[in-house]
Amino acid sequence: MSSISIIGTGNMARTIGERAVAGGNTVEVMGRDQSKSADPAKALGGGATTGEWGTAPAGDIVIMALLYDGVVPVVAQYGDALADKVIVDISNPFNSTFDGLAHREETSIAQEVARAAPAGASVVKAFNTVFRHVLEKGRPDVFIAGDNAQAKTSVEAFVESLGLRPLDVGGLKMAHWLEGAGVVTVGLAHHGVGNLDFALSITELPV
Repeated sequence: MSSISIIGTGNMARTIGERAVAGGNTVEVMGRDQSKSADPAKALGGGATTGEWGTAPAGDIVIMALLYDGVVPVVAQYGDALADKVIVDISNPFNSTFDGLAHREETSIAQEVARAAPAGASVVKAFNTVFRHVLEKGRPDVFIAGDNAQAKTSVEAFVESLGLRPLDVGGLKMAHWLEGAGVVTVGLAHHGVGNLDFALSITELPV
């Protein structure tokens, strides 16, 4: 099993934490207000702990469960405390109308995180194409992107511990297209599907 630190205390942080504990992983929760992050850690059970904001996370895998515009600044704030960690960016940088990305260049939050991260840290994009309640109640595929094979293997093992299937889409530059896929899910929710009770998945033809 994996050792996980979750930076953030929102709904996605709680849902990933719940599945992580259920999967037998060690979980640490880190929030700006330590008193507020203590309650989610207690609610998770399974020995989940509360970490102090800005200090070195206990987990080998650090999940940035923050709004997209806070991810890079927080990585920069943590600085060398994230050295040698696997940093997982789950954010979606939607524009104000949710029909495009907030950044206009062919980049991604994950790629910007990699630029801000300390030496030795590896960045993986994951979980951004899954709505929170689908992650909570379903068994969606989890698409991942990253440049470091060992880091991706670690994240794949973590995803499998949640009872989910990880699917590698390639290098970190593919995070841009995963963020685009996040936009597609919102478009489907508003139009073709008409609700949030779904996730993108891969169907393989029988051999």
